[in-house]
Amino acid sequence: MTESAPGLLLLAATPIGAVADASPRLRAALRDADVVAAEDTRRLSRLTTALAVEPTGRVVSYHEHNESRRTPELVEALVGGATVLVVTDAGMPSVSDPGYRLVAAAVDAGVRVSAVPGPSAVLTALAVSGLPVDRFCFEGFLPRKGGERARALAELAGERRTLVFFEAPHRLAATLHALAEAFGVERRGAVCRELTKTYEEVVRGGLADLVAWAEAGEVRGEVTLVVEGAPAAAAASVDELVGQVQQRAADGLRLKDAVAEVAGTHGVSKRELYDAVLAARTRP
Repeated sequence: MTESAPGLLLLAATPIGAVADASPRLRAALRDADVVAAEDTRRLSRLTTALAVEPTGRVVSYHEHNESRRTPELVEALVGGATVLVVTDAGMPSVSDPGYRLVAAAVDAGVRVSAVPGPSAVLTALAVSGLPVDRFCFEGFLPRKGGERARALAELAGERRTLVFFEAPHRLAATLHALAEAFGVERRGAVCRELTKTYEEVVRGGLADLVAWAEAGEVRGEVTLVVEGAPAAAAASVDELVGQVQQRAADGLRLKDAVAEVAGTHGVSKRELYDAVLAARTRP
């Protein structure tokens, strides 16, 4: 085991809406850090102004377009003994935001990594969704292209845990429609919009109802989407599912996608089901 370097990497959660949610530790870290690496320095300036905090350290940008280039520079500062604070536009860094690369590099360099916990859109949406929260998985943003999104959802169709997604408001209706096709229109969900902000809104219902709501008007603001996990499926043998795969393939779905969808729904091995489908083709 390598000894920790004298520096410290701090990941700090920032408010997802209400500035009053900022913790005293966040204020102190913004004030005292040697380097503040911000996803958007302009938004950081607005935040520090609202908090009446003046950073005493150097402020640098750290976002998806310069993350690879800037990480070595920040690691060098950490190894040299600096305290580097990472903040993103909202919530915890490295959760669908910059931060992971720097954490991994800092760990490799033997630098201590810690966090200033705080607001989280994922956990807030789960808490208010009305859906089971004892087991969940976070999927971030789904692929934008329809085919890639359909394949990703086919893989998740049998997931028993509650699912959490981020989505842009202008893509929400299309994503909800794709979810209804992949999971069934009765699967429950919750659209959580503008969490902790003045116009916070949580819309709950079956996926068909949520599609109709999203298509009825313009959706604005930050959106976190929570979807109920798959119900327990009756046990079925691989051979019994071959016909379902064949029917989906006949309807135009690629064989691998059809296998993934059926296997996910029934909780069987994709490889075993794929082999059974190929074997069925060779039977007289």
